[in-house]
Amino acid sequence: MKNALVWLRRDLRLFDHAALHHALASGATVYCAFIFDRAILDSLPAADRRVEFIHDTLAALAAELEALGGHLIVRHDGAESAIPALAAELDAATVFANHDYEPAAIARDEAVARALAGAGRRLRTFKDQVVFERDEVLTQGGNPFSVFTPYKNAWLRKLEADPSVLAPWSVEPGSAHQPGRFAPGQSVLPALADIGFARTNLHELGIGNGPQLFDEFLGRVADYGVARDYPAIKGPSYLSMHLRFGTVSIRHLVRTVMTMSARGAAGEGGAVWLSELIWREFYMQILYHNPHVVGGSFKPAYDKIEWESGPAAEQLFAAWCEGRTGYPLVDAAMLQLNRTGYMHNRLRMVTASFLCKDLGIDWRWGEAYFALHLNDFDLSANNGGWQWASSSGCDAQPYFRIFNPVTQSQKFDPEGKFIKRYLPQLAGLSAKEIHLPRNPIVEHDEARKRTLERYAVVKTT
Repeated sequence: MKNALVWLRRDLRLFDHAALHHALASGATVYCAFIFDRAILDSLPAADRRVEFIHDTLAALAAELEALGGHLIVRHDGAESAIPALAAELDAATVFANHDYEPAAIARDEAVARALAGAGRRLRTFKDQVVFERDEVLTQGGNPFSVFTPYKNAWLRKLEADPSVLAPWSVEPGSAHQPGRFAPGQSVLPALADIGFARTNLHELGIGNGPQLFDEFLGRVADYGVARDYPAIKGPSYLSMHLRFGTVSIRHLVRTVMTMSARGAAGEGGAVWLSELIWREFYMQILYHNPHVVGGSFKPAYDKIEWESGPAAEQLFAAWCEGRTGYPLVDAAMLQLNRTGYMHNRLRMVTASFLCKDLGIDWRWGEAYFALHLNDFDLSANNGGWQWASSSGCDAQPYFRIFNPVTQSQKFDPEGKFIKRYLPQLAGLSAKEIHLPRNPIVEHDEARKRTLERYAVVKTT
């Protein structure tokens, strides 16, 4: 093989990169490319932090490639046409990429593979963004799991049986093990404005460098099990955006925390954090095996629920989006999302429950709003989380368990520190008063009764 093209997507790093490893191992001269795909970007607002994050990450990646003697090719086009055209331009016999599990991405890759095959070329893809994928973790009956705990247990057993799946994919061009080399050349990265986007407040948010964030998190991972629930303190890893775009390796994360746990250095928090990584893969395999969840309930019976509609519902939804519900914790959480593109995981559950079960609004409205605004938006996790909150998904919260936004506030932001950060007008209130609703758009107790009636259709199915 003379030339090969590595198509970067959700794997914006050189470290422990499956597709890049296999391209170099083929003995080819390796070109690397990223496509700002118009099929995705054309529907986004100009001030989209995710595009800026990708752009800045590519700049660093290009510099890293140049230090190794290569370069990064960047195009702003439709990926389905750009990749076959680029392969032809470079005379690349094979395009190497890593697996994606979303229905639209699978269809895109199938289209690219057909176009390449028509020109006598091929697309080879590899597992990279998960530890276990597709049909690798199944029930004893050979079926996909739909309940998390049995999936987690099977996942852990499989890893214990074959820990080699965590081994890193080395990238050492020119070595005895990696006889290929990077194609020399100059990286050309278009300006953000040239692809229709503008700078945002991204660099004010502390999103940082993925590997550095992980190293910092390891110093407090032992407390994660408790600290993660309190939005006013530094509890999460803040790696979700880096996992979404692959600036960190999932194998490295799992391998590191398990090694720490084995020597007793990760405490109880290490096991809890590992469970969160497994949840991520659980939702990915749910989406892969059940593509109908894109737009429909995992449990079809829940599609019979009659959600609020019409102008009144639209006004309630607008109030939720803009942080005007009258419930301080809900409003502070929505303001955090709107101003930063981030929302604490506990607050994602609280706000989602409020939209579906206090306001009676279709979970799909909220899912779409989060998809547009979350820096770390990932279809499988976002869909899974919203269906969990609305009780329509796999292993979901029972419909009769309804978060009380006041008691959630009292429990997880007891002094109101988080609330005051985003609602400074409430700063003078006491720790007791700050949680109470002010001019609420709905009364929680009354809304709870209506929700139980709304969900009654499910009980009769």
